[in-house]
Amino acid sequence: MSGNSLRNFGSRYISMLTQVWSGTSRMVTNSEELLQKTLQSKFPLAKNITVSDISGGCGSMYEIFVETSEFKGLSTVKQHKLITEILKDEIKNMHGLRIRTAIAEK
Repeated sequence: MSGNSLRNFGSRYISMLTQVWSGTSRMVTNSEELLQKTLQSKFPLAKNITVSDISGGCGSMYEIFVETSEFKGLSTVKQHKLITEILKDEIKNMHGLRIRTAIAEK
């Protein structure tokens, strides 16, 4: 790798860190509250929706738990696919996502 290429890579890396530290990165705006409200609007019968930032506060990894009767008759894979489809735009900016689901009794 030439010194010039390495310098350019370093600039991009520093630029990304600057965006995260300054709060201008889109990753930082995917807050727990925003994700929870989005899920609540799509699962109005949910008994429990919990969103936790498990990245240490930088907003790059979340754990989501959704308990709703709306999952009745659906496999776990289908339940998770519903959640990832709802959050597909937000997921693009995440490092990782842990999903747990449960079927609530009415």
